[in-house]
Amino acid sequence: MFEPLTHNPRNGVTAGVWRVTGGDRSAVLKVLTRTKETSVTWAASNDPRHWNFWRREAYVYRSGLAQVWRRHGIRAPRLLACVDRPDGDVALWLEDVPGAPATAWPLARHVEHAHRLGAAQGAVAAGENQPWLSQRFLRDYTADRTTGQDLLDDDEAWRHPLVREHFPAGLRADMVRLHHDREWFLTVTESLPRTFSHLDQWPANVRSDGRDSVLLDWAFAGDGALGEDLGNYLPDCVFDLFVPAADLPGLAKAAYDAYVLGLRESGWHGDERLVRLGVCASAVKYDWLTALMLARADDEQVGYGGEDAVSAELRYRERGLTLAFLAEWAAEARLLAPQLGFPEAPSGR
Repeated sequence: MFEPLTHNPRNGVTAGVWRVTGGDRSAVLKVLTRTKETSVTWAASNDPRHWNFWRREAYVYRSGLAQVWRRHGIRAPRLLACVDRPDGDVALWLEDVPGAPATAWPLARHVEHAHRLGAAQGAVAAGENQPWLSQRFLRDYTADRTTGQDLLDDDEAWRHPLVREHFPAGLRADMVRLHHDREWFLTVTESLPRTFSHLDQWPANVRSDGRDSVLLDWAFAGDGALGEDLGNYLPDCVFDLFVPAADLPGLAKAAYDAYVLGLRESGWHGDERLVRLGVCASAVKYDWLTALMLARADDEQVGYGGEDAVSAELRYRERGLTLAFLAEWAAEARLLAPQLGFPEAPSGR
């Protein structure tokens, strides 16, 4: 029996994901492709360094790199088979992990995952010897996400009831500045200490098998800054409504402390301020989200994968509060970077 599983249907590298069941056994089938028609934003690439290189996940699994963090409590599903199909696609047959998804974890379990991630990334280098790992992920991932950017300076867009009622005061100025400072943030992030990174860590991509964190979807894996994966994971807990925005400040502090502890325990002896800068500067990844929300305020709000309607009021309130939290990260990064020898950020408008 083939059961379709929730995934991003817009991504051009994914032909589909299914749970395949026969008798009392099951596996997950994920088919990678480069021929799927989609938008420019999610188009598959033949460039091995591009963030959306279509064969990368197969290489990560076949090389064993997906299991490199296992001794630190983070692993990937076991690869059962990797098959080159006659049509040119690649079929990944993977372990069907039965454990609890991180979408339903208590806060303490997210903190534990952050500790494991710190230990793993403190011990594993960036992996520059693998020619199919992504590079400049933040820069290239955000480059084509331009929907609604002209609305950042549009008074009418900011007067939309969803935006006016649920975005905190001052968020417009903060997000406009973040957009105009984009190049500074990217340059800083690309100059920070490097580590092997998953680059798509969020609760829908993490499960627990009762012992380890099991990390799914390695399609973006490659070079990243220390702290960058954590800086992605934390806001995504709230953006997709897995954790209330009111819990984000406490979760972020506890998770950051746990991540740094993991780094130290793995033998990393660098300046902790560089890690903090990596986390805070990663706020630039979500520069495009404010503009997108302005553009889609009149659209039906649906969940990840296009499934189930989501309350527009709830989504805009929770995302507005999270964007305001990211504005605080950005402000902290602007103060911290010059202390570490980086040029000052551009002056506010």
